[in-house]
Amino acid sequence: MHCPLGRCCIISVGLGVLWLLFTLDVPKGVEDDQASMAVKDQALPLPVPQEDSYRRRTDLGPLEDWQNLTSKCLEKLQQRKKTWLTVGISSRPRPGPEPSGLLYTLLSLFRATSKVEQKRLTVLVHLAGADPAWLGETVLHISSLFSPQILAGQLLLIHAPPDAYPPAGTGREPCSEQNVDHAFLMSSASKLSEFFLLLEDNAFCAPNFISHVQWKVDTLRSQPWVFLEFANLGVLGKLFRNGDLPTLAHFLLLFYREKPLNRLLAHFRVLLAQKDPILCTPFLFYHRATYYPLNDRQEASGAYRKSPYAPDNPPAAAFTDMKVSEVHFPWEAYTLDESFFWTHNVSAGNHLTVILNQPADLRRVQVLTGTIVDGKYALEKGQVELGYGPEGMPQRCSSFVLLGRLLEGQLDQEVVPRSMGYQVSCVRLLANANQTGGLIVRHIYLWEEHARDAGHLG
Repeated sequence: MHCPLGRCCIISVGLGVLWLLFTLDVPKGVEDDQASMAVKDQALPLPVPQEDSYRRRTDLGPLEDWQNLTSKCLEKLQQRKKTWLTVGISSRPRPGPEPSGLLYTLLSLFRATSKVEQKRLTVLVHLAGADPAWLGETVLHISSLFSPQILAGQLLLIHAPPDAYPPAGTGREPCSEQNVDHAFLMSSASKLSEFFLLLEDNAFCAPNFISHVQWKVDTLRSQPWVFLEFANLGVLGKLFRNGDLPTLAHFLLLFYREKPLNRLLAHFRVLLAQKDPILCTPFLFYHRATYYPLNDRQEASGAYRKSPYAPDNPPAAAFTDMKVSEVHFPWEAYTLDESFFWTHNVSAGNHLTVILNQPADLRRVQVLTGTIVDGKYALEKGQVELGYGPEGMPQRCSSFVLLGRLLEGQLDQEVVPRSMGYQVSCVRLLANANQTGGLIVRHIYLWEEHARDAGHLG
């Protein structure tokens, strides 16, 4: 296939593992006087805001040409049979101990969908950024973990090279890059399915979310909407009609320097006559961290702060005598995000125990088991105990006191009397009866007494 872009290839990774990585180059010498964007030779009218509210871009030539030519490189891909839903994720390398949660997001996504649901699903991932080491490592990990989905055509990867972006010094801030990233992602997804669901690369997905999304779409069939929102944080969990994606991608390219992505999406919604957001509850998608942006500028730069109501979860280790899979581990029940511990066929006396690095004064304990939406895979009969007197190596607690029993798989309890919360070294979730089938321990949350006192003093 003749492709006018400089770099457009299909790479085979691993033995028998196929994955698609499209490298999109921007041709040079493109005319700047294009009045409208064309995708698949169709003119796309765009509602343009007033000049006093947005500063229209004058350097659209290369990016508009990229949009115009992307469909030619993706023509073979887009001739495949359409699915009902495309899930789109854009990911960049991040500084810090966990540079990207993309792999965890993909694991959560595919684990949350049944075999039947996956036949109606395409996952499109845009690996953005110019770091070749990160790209190579990420592709290697994805191809090794998700080879069945890649071979089935359910998981696709795309990449736009650095020269597809505006040059440095022309408004190339983090929010600008994020807007261009998502313009590429949406343009590439426009012909893959009927609907497009936008996720972030640090998301946790509720089980069977596709069925819940389709039910909501069917319920609102007679109601006009631009996008539905299945989460209330940032751009996570927004559902679009694929027919709107080319126009939205062009809108993001027009005003990529003006506002962060979430605010551009809100403005686009209003322009298309949906005045108020449509929040669909219960929410189906959550961030993997209990932190939220300070403001638009800090959101674009990745700065976050902890909620004052969030649990403390002091440093600790977690272990269990339940069955452990290769995907979800005991410590994931103790993290301050939406990861979880999964096991099955629990026996009476099985436990999951958190051992604190240092004894702590606890004032509140919350243990949540089962799925978010419908409470499946909850611990039917269980209790939570506080442990004291750490001893031995590996360390364990010499004595335990009952804090409370689970009700419908959950416990949320203040530590009363207060003296019982002093110098706690262990928190143990104990199964009181045999239970066949799966078990999800979503959260073990701990609040420390001194943390509340510090809050009052502040």
